[in-house]
Amino acid sequence: MKNVKIFALAATLSLISFGSFAAQQVTQPSGDMQKIGVISAANSTTLSGLEAKLSQQAKDAGASSYRIISVTGNNKLHADAEIYK
Repeated sequence: MKNVKIFALAATLSLISFGSFAAQQVTQPSGDMQKIGVISAANSTTLSGLEAKLSQQAKDAGASSYRIISVTGNNKLHADAEIYK
């Protein structure tokens, strides 16, 4: 029983910390956002995996948000995104 409580607590904390550190995906940049660059991610088999890679790269670059501008591929996907601060 104690292990179940510890697992539930760890899962909850990991979800909270992931959401607080990841860059936010936007569909249209607002007027107060400043474009700081372009990032790309490749070799992902799912769109959600591709979004996770882009979010991590945006975070590493110091961006608060990103906007996907292109996605290509069949089995291995590639995407480009603009990053904003």
